[in-house]
Amino acid sequence: MAFTAADVKNLRERTGCGMMDCKKALTESNGDFDKAVEYLREKGLAAAAKKAGRIAAEGLVLSMVDEAKKVGVVLEVNAETDFVAKNASFVTFVNDVAKTIINENPSTVEELMGKKCAGSDRTVEEELRDKILTIGENIKIRRFERLEGDLISYVHGDGRIGVMVKFKTDVFTNEKFNEFGKDIAMQIAAVTPEYLNEAAVPAERVAKEKEILTAQAMNEGKPANIAEKMVVGRLKKFFKEICLVDQIFVKDNEKTIADYVAASAKEMGGSIEIESFIRFEKGEGLEKREENFADEIAKMVQ
Repeated sequence: MAFTAADVKNLRERTGCGMMDCKKALTESNGDFDKAVEYLREKGLAAAAKKAGRIAAEGLVLSMVDEAKKVGVVLEVNAETDFVAKNASFVTFVNDVAKTIINENPSTVEELMGKKCAGSDRTVEEELRDKILTIGENIKIRRFERLEGDLISYVHGDGRIGVMVKFKTDVFTNEKFNEFGKDIAMQIAAVTPEYLNEAAVPAERVAKEKEILTAQAMNEGKPANIAEKMVVGRLKKFFKEICLVDQIFVKDNEKTIADYVAASAKEMGGSIEIESFIRFEKGEGLEKREENFADEIAKMVQ
């Protein structure tokens, strides 16, 4: 019995298995759809697909730099429970995926899945499927960003927050630079800036904030000319909150980050500019599974 590309698509949607696995299943079952599903289940592939329906909002965020290549990656891999983040096999897998991204430079998670996983003869997708089956939880490679250049990485809270900062500098090898760079990364982890500087804030975001601040001032009964001055002042405060270089330095509230960068550059006898940064927080924007312990035990008993 022959099968079509639509059959492969339908089997993939029903089981959640990879396209090549579905194609092989249909070939082995001579196009019989039900037998193809059985084939995938027998191979343990559909078991992994079944787990793929569960919410994965725990896991690990990793920030890694290959010093020799001057390439770094911030990566988030999710699992269902925080216990998995401490599992040695899971941690090794996350590190291997990060190394794969550094070495292979994929542009998307989908492209990454087809790459040969670092330290293995299998693809990242095959390694991921193996971890789902052996660990017994849904695991998802959610996102990554890769940078090249003079980089400082920082991981906070056992993989809860991962930060990477890219610098343009001629003092990167200075013995004091690493401590300075870590200070900047820790600022990003702690204070959560959204943008590097005012120029990086989208015009529509500024316009919307002006609109809100103007309405606030008018609602306070201020005349239009006074309201306009108030908006200018409040907008400066807005930028100080969301822009890294304008933020107050957490380790010295007498300085902004821009001040700290300038003072550090002078101390090290060179130039320092923060070019960009990445900040991932584990599970941000994801729905988390809410179950109490009693319900969980009841489910296990049933």
